[in-house]
Amino acid sequence: MSSARSGLRVWTVIVAAGTGVRFGGPKQLVEIGSSTALDMSIAAARGVSEGIVVAAPEQMRQELQRAGTVTVAGGATRAESVRRGLRAVPADAQAILVHDAARPLATPALFGRVVEALEAGEDAVVPVVPVVDSLKRLAEDGSLHSVPRENMFGAQTPQGFRADVLRAVHASGLDTTDDGGAAEAMGVRVACVDGERTNLKITTQADLVVARALARAYLEGSGR
Repeated sequence: MSSARSGLRVWTVIVAAGTGVRFGGPKQLVEIGSSTALDMSIAAARGVSEGIVVAAPEQMRQELQRAGTVTVAGGATRAESVRRGLRAVPADAQAILVHDAARPLATPALFGRVVEALEAGEDAVVPVVPVVDSLKRLAEDGSLHSVPRENMFGAQTPQGFRADVLRAVHASGLDTTDDGGAAEAMGVRVACVDGERTNLKITTQADLVVARALARAYLEGSGR
């Protein structure tokens, strides 16, 4: 499948290797509307992706195999899962997006914004949303201290990178839960695009309730 929005050869790695210990089961397979979380992530990525690699638990690879995707066994950490996914991305890919299957409400438009920023010349791109809650830091003595929230943002996925940049970042062996943070640690300039408030990460059962409500509201609003 060729990229619909960019002249770049774009591949997407979807991280779906978690077993959902905190959630109580594999989040990749929960249904949101008429689709699973994984299928929603794949659908959103397809419009900009020449190919998609899914990093899945070894024991679930067969179950998570989808048409038009490559499935690899995930690692013990998120970073290792991304590294294994990168090995399945062709060497001629020019840009690589990394997306968490636990964020199934990311829209095709968000994927497009990330790719457009890469096409404009950025090396690394992270979608962000402004922090709206008051921030507090917990001190060792148990007391709370306010942290200014000006210029504070929450990072989301998909995060996009020039392919050689992401490969170099992961070749360093940094073990991080955020690819943009790993790139930053390597001295890469990380740009940002507007994220989406609805692009929540499903971590608990309560998050699933919210995600289903948002998906239902979208379907009702679109008349589908």
